[in-house]
Amino acid sequence: MELPFSQAEKDMLARAVEFARSEVAPNAQKWEDERRQPLETLQAASLAGLAGLEVPEHLGGFGGRFRLKARIAEEIARDCYAFSFSLINHMGLAGKIARDAPEEIAKKYLPEMLAGEAIGCTALTEPAAGSDFAAITTHAKKVDGGWIINGEKAWITNAAHADLMFLYAQTDPASGWRGVAGFLIDAREDGVSRVPPFEIMGGHAIGTGGFVLTDHFVPDIRMMSAPGDGFKAAMAGVNAARTYVATMCCGMTEAAIDLAVSYASERAAFGGHIADLQGLRWRLADAQTEVEAARLLAYRAVLAVENGTEAEIPAAHAKKYAARMADEQLSRCMQMMGAAGLKRAYPLGRQIACARIANYVDGTTEIQNERIARALFNKKK
Repeated sequence: MELPFSQAEKDMLARAVEFARSEVAPNAQKWEDERRQPLETLQAASLAGLAGLEVPEHLGGFGGRFRLKARIAEEIARDCYAFSFSLINHMGLAGKIARDAPEEIAKKYLPEMLAGEAIGCTALTEPAAGSDFAAITTHAKKVDGGWIINGEKAWITNAAHADLMFLYAQTDPASGWRGVAGFLIDAREDGVSRVPPFEIMGGHAIGTGGFVLTDHFVPDIRMMSAPGDGFKAAMAGVNAARTYVATMCCGMTEAAIDLAVSYASERAAFGGHIADLQGLRWRLADAQTEVEAARLLAYRAVLAVENGTEAEIPAAHAKKYAARMADEQLSRCMQMMGAAGLKRAYPLGRQIACARIANYVDGTTEIQNERIARALFNKKK
């Protein structure tokens, strides 16, 4: 299945692929060795126009559809899942500011985001609240002219360098999810401190970390989702994220299959090449079939998100299947290469670690099962 694109979208996708091959592929292992998020490459991607993918043209962006975002995530993940996830989160906040923020705020913050001078993130998860979104305790208290926010956010993509965040906070604990609102936070202002980046196996380029907010004042104009709407915005954002995570798993796994095919075609053994062995060939054929099946689920979810139709279940199926698929098939690709697959020169170890990450981010595989099971049992009511 192929997603149709306009010529301008095809050109942008080609630009993203070229950026990935020239700037991401040669450096991905080095970033992991150095245990750091490559701020300079995020900035370069922004200057190449990728940060403005979902920003309308009149605000300096490209104005692309969600399908293009998902495909770009898939292609960059072929070289580095972690960097792809980081970049997609940065461009996601730029797109959200363009859609939801007052024009005054958009004109203030978008230029520096599009130039890579300010990196964006979304701050939802807390040390004791992840998939149980209604349990967040970061609190926003109404004061004259704005809100005072106190709380801590954890497991935040891009927190290592992010200057701007879309932060979810509870305005009325007695109201549960109906009290959750969304705010645009400038981490360069008083009352925001950065938690040291987490040491994440195989995924340092994601820049995972957290923030502590202490009596931080945010003006009314930077409330981007009113109480109650914040929860709805979070759920829509999570469905989109689960969808592009699925496409990223497809790209990462297909790249590993291509590597295994090349290695098997060159590795001499038993008077020929190991690619001549039927058992190996069939295993790689099975792996490609699994990628194709995962991609069909992922693209179905892409269209649901883009069209504004019910995306929760398509996204849950796509992420669950693709993350499990990547987990299994990446290990098989390494097995096809024997001990050589363990070498640092090959990306398989890093990819396997990122497949584990894919099973946790934006709702664990078990959470996807809960969403799917709930829909099944609701049919009986």
